Amino acid sequence: MTAPALEKPVGPAQPAPAPADATPPAPAPQAAAAGSGAGGSGRTAKRVRFLQGAWAASLLAALTLGFVGYLFTLSHVQQKHFQSTAYKSFRDQLGKATAPTGKAPDGAPVALLDIPAIGLHQAVVVEGTTGRDLMRGPGHRRDTALPGQAGVTVLFGRGATFGAPFGELSKLRVGDKIEATTGQGKFTYTVNVYGDEDHPIVDPVRNRLVLVTSDSNWIPSSTVLIGARLDDDPAVNPGGRPATVPYDKALAADKGALATLQLWSLGLLGAVAAAVVLARYWHRSAAYLSLAPVIGALLWAVYENAAALLPNLY
Repeated sequence: MTAPALEKPVGPAQPAPAPADATPPAPAPQAAAAGSGAGGSGRTAKRVRFLQGAWAASLLAALTLGFVGYLFTLSHVQQKHFQSTAYKSFRDQLGKATAPTGKAPDGAPVALLDIPAIGLHQAVVVEGTTGRDLMRGPGHRRDTALPGQAGVTVLFGRGATFGAPFGELSKLRVGDKIEATTGQGKFTYTVNVYGDEDHPIVDPVRNRLVLVTSDSNWIPSSTVLIGARLDDDPAVNPGGRPATVPYDKALAADKGALATLQLWSLGLLGAVAAAVVLARYWHRSAAYLSLAPVIGALLWAVYENAAALLPNLY
């Protein structure tokens, strides 16, 4: 009999050897996905940072452009509104003979100024020369005589912003007339001398007027001075005026506005944050529209206090 064939042991199948020129197997799907996820998350993070930077830069540019627009457009509207209101009030005081002739509250109307040669008519002069005072119109330096009184009168006025009442001051020529109306009457001055920061006005005449503004540069660096002599008999100067304060100087900044600016800025940030939060729980358009007037008013206050930090004659 023939012996039975021996059976091969049963075990795991052995893979056949791969040819020498075979292509290596593709990586496992999990490993490829893991690599792709790491690179994708890195690119996403960079994109988010780029978008955040672009958004911040755009916001800063918008705020800066808005401030420039406020200075050269809206500030003129603001000054014109105050001038209109103050003119009616001061004319009423003149009619009742109650207009101030001595010490007056800061920012109160004290005179009307007319300079026909530069097109300035019935400009209300306020007491004080701080940056905030000169937002209202020409300002009277508190340690000097009022227009028409015995002594030297000094008036400051802005040359570029808030109506720029003294923007054309350098066009005045010797012989041009300046008229001022106060509670003591109407007085006329005649321009006779010029000056600047490096060449102050020297005039031996006791009763005279000095007009001061900034030069025409975008960033004011010096002052323009116009001197004029009183043509009429001077009125009585009651005296009792305060000493000069630092903010009465030409091109001085109202540093007292810094704390107020910080408070208004915090209020603006709070209103913006409130609008963002409200938009998540309410209709977005309704949330933004409801808070837009509040944000606009706060932004106006921020711009106004920032403008007070600029040189007062700007």
